[in-house]
Parts: sequence; C-alpha cells; structure tokens
Amino acid sequence: MVEGKLHIQQDDYWGNTNILNTIEPGELFGEAYVAPDSGAMLNDVIAVQDSTVIFFNAQKVITNCPSACRFHSLVIQNLLFSISDKNRNLVQKLSHMSKRSTREKLMSYLSEESKKHNSATFTIPFNRQQLADFLSVDRSAMSNELCKMRDEGLIIFERSRFTLI
Repeated sequence: MVEGKLHIQQDDYWGNTNILNTIEPGELFGEAYVAPDSGAMLNDVIAVQDSTVIFFNAQKVITNCPSACRFHSLVIQNLLFSISDKNRNLVQKLSHMSKRSTREKLMSYLSEESKKHNSATFTIPFNRQQLADFLSVDRSAMSNELCKMRDEGLIIFERSRFTLI
C-alpha cells in the first residue's frame, strides 16, 4: 500500500464484523493468496481512509528473472519478511483472542501496544467499535470494562490515546 489505511475484515451473514488486520503505508496485503489454487479471498479489504495501492503480478514477483538481478531478489526477500511479520502479528492477535474475559483481552492488547510503542502512553489505530471488532467483544461491554479499569486506576484514556498506570 502506498498511502491511506485499510482494514482486512470478515463480515458474517448477520453483519457482525471481525477486523483481522490494519494495513498502513508500506505494508502488503493479499500475500496469503499468492500460492496456486489458494482459492478466492475470504476477507474484505475496506479503505478506512482514502488509499492508494499497487497490485503486482504475483507469478512474476515469485519467479526470478533470467538475469537474476539483485533488485528482484530484494523484492522476494521483502515479501518473505512481510509474510513473517504478518505471521507474528496474527500469532499476537491469537494471544489476545485466547483470553477468556473482555478485561483480559483488553489488558493483553493494551500491554502489547505499550511494548510496541516503548511507552506507557500510546495511540491505538482503532476507534471503540473497531477495537471491539478486533478483539471480538461487545462494544458496550468493552466500554464498560474500560471505564472500570479507569476507575480502578489501571489506565487513563481519551478516545484512542491510552496511558497504562
């Protein structure tokens, strides 16, 4: 992606949304569908902001050119690194999702964001509904839990900006 912001999400038959990933400039998406016979894409790609993307012919990207130029090798290396990053992010999301309660999911996610930003104060890439969709929890229950955590002195928040105490 060149510019903007995308969400990779799944919507079920009843309209429930699960945000699987956020794509920022410089990141790739759809690489899971490069393999032959990988089937149709099962997720939706939603532009959260006006976005510009570049589409590549996957077969040409994963096949070295006859001259084996270093630029092509670098593209393949970057693709491998991107897939590795995505895998780590999905494992981390699974770690959040495996928690039993809304509070545990929130604490796991907020703790990880704090580590990622190397600070107790940070801004998350989601609004309240998007965070609830990302963690697969009810928005009102999540908001109530955030308020309880604030009242207990565990966190301070304003919109998408959090401070862990």
